[in-house]
Amino acid sequence: MRVVSLVPSLTEAVARTVPSALVGATDWCTHPAGLDVVRVGGTKNPNTDRILSLAPDLVVANEEENRAPDLDVLRAAGVEVLVTEVRTVPQAVTELDRVLTACGAPSRPRWLDEAQAAWADLPVPERRATAVVPIWRRPWMVLGRDTFAGDVLARLGVDHLYAAHAERYPKVPVDELRAARPDVVVLPDEPYRFTADDGPEAFPGLPCALVDGRHLTWYGPSLAEAPRVLAAALRAARR
Repeated sequence: MRVVSLVPSLTEAVARTVPSALVGATDWCTHPAGLDVVRVGGTKNPNTDRILSLAPDLVVANEEENRAPDLDVLRAAGVEVLVTEVRTVPQAVTELDRVLTACGAPSRPRWLDEAQAAWADLPVPERRATAVVPIWRRPWMVLGRDTFAGDVLARLGVDHLYAAHAERYPKVPVDELRAARPDVVVLPDEPYRFTADDGPEAFPGLPCALVDGRHLTWYGPSLAEAPRVLAAALRAARR
């Protein structure tokens, strides 16, 4: 198999499981460290000519991260494109299994079993918390309805306040976010790179949890450690 991945989390999953199959990945595919494959541009602006020059048997993509017109170009050239949809943790496990099988994995990898077990064995939270989860600023945008990251947080006992919003990533003025008085503000380091000096100052008096975006938004090998790492960051912020 010759596989090109247009999704960072899927790139990590394929590289970890069937490394010999992966021949191309996006510029944003940062894991595993030292990944040595041809880079094909961004998730939203891949170089389709470069992808086709790699003669892939399969391109793996995601309905949210990649644009349909780019995938249509690849299909029109005769390339098989597998598009995932991931809105929940169980759906992530199912889709990862499907992708890895399509990429030639001889069996389900141990890390995927470990990831599924890690999420299945979560303790019931003693008390649920509310949150707002900015993913961008200038303008401020937050998690809305039907998102993978929202499901991740809900399983950890954190209910984000815009889960019922009509949009998946609504733009919300920061004054409104502050006025909502969440128990915690969750600030990931991607897609916007929130840091201790860039983000918390916008929410004076509110606990802020700086979290690894890979653990919050990626569905791949990091899923196995995500419950422990995220739960620790959320606890530390609310002490």
